[in-house]
Amino acid sequence: MGIVGESGSGKSTLMKSLYFDEEVTSGEAFINRYEYQNLFTMSKQQKRFVRNHMLGMVYQNPMLGLKMDFSSVGNIAEKLIAAGDRKVERMESTGKRLLEHVHIPISRMKDEPKKFSGGMQQRVQIAKALSNHPPILLLDEVTTGLDLSVQASVLDLIKTIQRELGISMLVVSHDLAVIRMLANRTIVMLDGEIIEQGLTDQILEDPQHAYTQQLVYSLI
Repeated sequence: MGIVGESGSGKSTLMKSLYFDEEVTSGEAFINRYEYQNLFTMSKQQKRFVRNHMLGMVYQNPMLGLKMDFSSVGNIAEKLIAAGDRKVERMESTGKRLLEHVHIPISRMKDEPKKFSGGMQQRVQIAKALSNHPPILLLDEVTTGLDLSVQASVLDLIKTIQRELGISMLVVSHDLAVIRMLANRTIVMLDGEIIEQGLTDQILEDPQHAYTQQLVYSLI
């Protein structure tokens, strides 16, 4: 699912709310495991379980998703510990496997993310987000600020993850080419509300709402 809209439309706030980074004032969210329970009204313990076992988050700013002074494999271990793992060997093995999966050399697994390029930091974030085998991955402007060649490699990695792991993804991006590449369905936000939704091709090729038309045609 792609989420598009101008700056200030509420895209990132929505993502932070779903990951429980921000408290909501109203609204409802449901996932299959808790079909009849609003995620936003859950207890803190339930929210921690959902966050640690069912969701992975990749922030636009890697400093929000990574501890820059921890090793890369240590960042992955942090997520695994939050999900209940306590076996050091298993966590290190999982960290190695995931870093390899996102094309971070094993020789650099003990390096801190602050020593990495922006693209490599995003790859470590993705590895960390995948470490608890989440059924849902939240991606918030993950290619913004990266060089075009780096953007392409990160997007290729995300497409591979989609294909191989079958994870559901919520993708926020101001870049409609990214949305077209990654999202089957898209919602359009304005002032914190969804004003249009549908199949991505339909939204981008035949937008119905005047705001969506302006958004699409100004970026073509």
